[in-house]
Parts: sequence; structure tokens; C-alpha cells
Amino acid sequence: MKPKVAVIGSLNMDIVVKVNKLPGEGETLLGSGMSEIPGGKGANQAVAVAKLGTPVAMIGKVGPDAFGAALGDSLRQAGVDAGPVDTGTRPTGIAVITVDAAGRNHIVVVPGANAELTPDDIDRRLDVIEQCDVVVLQLEVPIATVEYALRLAKRLGKTTVLNPAPVAPLSDDTLRYVDFLIPNEHELQTMAGVERIDEASLSETTKELLGKGAGAVIVTLGENGCYYADRNGSRTYPAHRVRAVDTTAAGDSFIGGFVAGYIASGDAGEAIRLAQRTAAVTVTRAGAQSSLPTMVEVAAFAASS
Repeated sequence: MKPKVAVIGSLNMDIVVKVNKLPGEGETLLGSGMSEIPGGKGANQAVAVAKLGTPVAMIGKVGPDAFGAALGDSLRQAGVDAGPVDTGTRPTGIAVITVDAAGRNHIVVVPGANAELTPDDIDRRLDVIEQCDVVVLQLEVPIATVEYALRLAKRLGKTTVLNPAPVAPLSDDTLRYVDFLIPNEHELQTMAGVERIDEASLSETTKELLGKGAGAVIVTLGENGCYYADRNGSRTYPAHRVRAVDTTAAGDSFIGGFVAGYIASGDAGEAIRLAQRTAAVTVTRAGAQSSLPTMVEVAAFAASS
């Protein structure tokens, strides 16, 4: 089955450490457990899409090591086409994630092989991009590669989704190639150079991004839901109330839900509603890819909420 979605991005092994509270500067704490969980924003988003029943292929790089092999196996088990994942020369990327008892987290990423993904690699996977309808990217791989892939995708008439995480400087014209820009409030704050995000700054900063060429901006606001803006206006979508266990994959889950919903309906509002339900289920579970729900699980949550 040809993929309807191509995710271009990172694959990391997440090394997750559980603590009662997040450490302060210079503070040493004892953890209550450690686990190795397949992750990376790109891989998480690909798995999120696949588990919701939408055919998806992953384009990225891993290292020639056990972590790389495990990440490929994890993608395939979730139903992702992992054929376009190449092996580089550097070690597989890792993310060290500290999670406290309330589900809050600190994340440090060492890119490894992700940093080797080049525009030439994207050209070698042109057939995958040509077959799909939506191309999804993040910023855990080289910016030059992201910008090249966005331009290529738009030249081929694809819908593009950019999750600007972690935040990094982009060329002035990059947003012209982005149909849906999906930052969280902290990423938006950094992109816009403002001290905090409130109702007024939310409106102003999203209008600025639209003015730079983005087709639409969707800002995830955690327990406050999300904010959608395009050239026709804006709207806030309230969040579902759940008890969060681990928010590590919340953003990736939201994006996977949005993409699956958009493929199914072609409507941003319907896609956002599926994204919010998907993320709400995700945060009630531990882990990254292991926390991502199926469409059956999301439907059951919707029926009970």
C-alpha cells in the first residue's frame, strides 16, 4: 500500500529516567527507574499516524548499532514503512528524558546520525514523497535538509506540516512552503521573540507568521487546548480534562492525530479535534511511542468523555 504520509525527521532512542521532582541547577537526585524507549520526534509522529490507521513512510537516518536496529524494528511493528530509513556513520541519536511524578519533563537530545540527513538523501527518496499526500517535518535534523524538503514537497503539490521543534532559525522564505505550522506555546514564544504568550500576543504572533507565508498556524497550549489561525480568522479549541502521567509524546501525538484527521476529512477543524483526543489519551500513559493510541482507543475515549 502506498503511503499517504511521508514523515521526514529524527529517530532517537529515548533514555527515560523517573524522578519525584525535576532537578534544579547543580542538584543531584536519585531516580526511581530507567528505561530505553524508541523515540525521536520524526519517528514518534510516524508511529502516531500509523497507529491511527493511515499508511505512512519514515525518511531518516540511524547509526550502525543496536539502537538503530531496534528503532527500525519498532517502526515496522507499528506499521510504518521503514524502508526509507538509511544507516549513517554516526551513532544513533539519543534523547535523555527526565520525567517527574506529575508527568513534567526535561529533554536533552544528542542528534547522532540524525545530523547526517542531507538534501541528497531526500532526493534518493523522491519516489516516497511523490506517492504521498502529506509531508511532515520537524527540526531535529539539519535545517538545510528541512528547508530543501519543504520546497521539494510544495513543488510536487503536497500538503506540508512543520513542527518547529526544537526551535531553530529558518530562512525568511521558509514559511511560504508550510501549509500547517504547529508549534507549542514555548516554541512560538521563542520564534516570535516575546517574553510570554497571552491572548494578545498569541493573536499578534500568529498573524506575523501568517504574514511570512504560513498557510495556517496551530499553537498547542497544553491543558489550555490549542489556538488555530489562518487568513480567515482564528479559534481556540479547549482541551480534554485528563490526569497526565507523562507528557513526553503529547506534541508528537497531536501532530500524528492532526495529520491522520486531515487525510481522512480534509478539514482542519475535524483534524484538530482528532488530534486533541489522541493527545489526551497519550498523556495518560508512560513513554513515547509506547503511549501512542490506536484509532479504536481514541474512539473509546471520545465516547466516554
